[in-house]
Amino acid sequence: MTSGNNGANTPEDDDPFGYLYADGQANGAQPPSGGYGYPNSVNRVRPVGTRQYGQQGPAAQAPQQGTHGRPNANYAAPETLPGAAPTVSSQLPGGRGGHGGGGRGRGPNTKGLLIGAVAVVAAVVIGISVAMLSGDDDKNDKSGNQADASPTQSQTTTEPSPSASGDDKEEEAAELPTIDAKALRLGGGAALAQDVEGAQSDGGTYVTNLNQPGSTVTWTVDGIPKDGDYTVFVRYSTTDEPQSMTLTVNGKEFGNKLNMDNWAHAKDGDFSKGWTKTYAWPALNKGTNTISVSCNDGDKCNVLLDQLWLKEGRVKE
Repeated sequence: MTSGNNGANTPEDDDPFGYLYADGQANGAQPPSGGYGYPNSVNRVRPVGTRQYGQQGPAAQAPQQGTHGRPNANYAAPETLPGAAPTVSSQLPGGRGGHGGGGRGRGPNTKGLLIGAVAVVAAVVIGISVAMLSGDDDKNDKSGNQADASPTQSQTTTEPSPSASGDDKEEEAAELPTIDAKALRLGGGAALAQDVEGAQSDGGTYVTNLNQPGSTVTWTVDGIPKDGDYTVFVRYSTTDEPQSMTLTVNGKEFGNKLNMDNWAHAKDGDFSKGWTKTYAWPALNKGTNTISVSCNDGDKCNVLLDQLWLKEGRVKE
């Protein structure tokens, strides 16, 4: 090919479809047989993957492919050809390979899914807790309203609340009498004295000389609230051996002797260390009753007598 003469087959004259036209057929255009256009024209079309890069050589035979996921016969990556330069994969941050690299592909974001699930559960729990607290507040409001509408007995009212035990409580609250030694009526050889310390009667007075037969002290008590059992207490002092005297209620001797033992464990006649008490459970009448402590035949009466007092019912203190 020389200057001014481009030859008979220039690229612009290589019409791949020239065989379809009359002038093309006149110039020798033929249907394609591995190529298009005129004879000896430039063959511009070749199967994908057959082009050589960097060196001459036979085209690589591409694996056959017919379905998804298998090699395609019309394509082969340049790096798979003989003599082609290997492709260097770029490493993304976090150790994951880039496109075409050997790193592990990005899978599903399980951490994000887990966080989302936890957030949903937390929201549900918070909602249930708020609902329960609201329900409790409603119950408290209702109970408060009911308390305001109908006052209980513990609330202040202008009139006392009626009760079946109103009068009984007043009687129980009323203290039953106590009598000192100098207020007792003395009989026989009984006399008052103040020599021994420890008596609780007014002025430290007590009754002595009760160890003589026929000696007695009598208490006429008023204000017994009702018929029933009561406890009569006697405060006295004794030493050494146990003592016992006769208890008479309303003119009748009580069933047992009044036990006046040496509960304080006083010795050697020291009456100041022998003060103690004893009790009995007689039946009294409502109103006025007479109680006597006396030294009868067979009794042991070596005692000093201080006080007498009553309590309702059968008690020990």
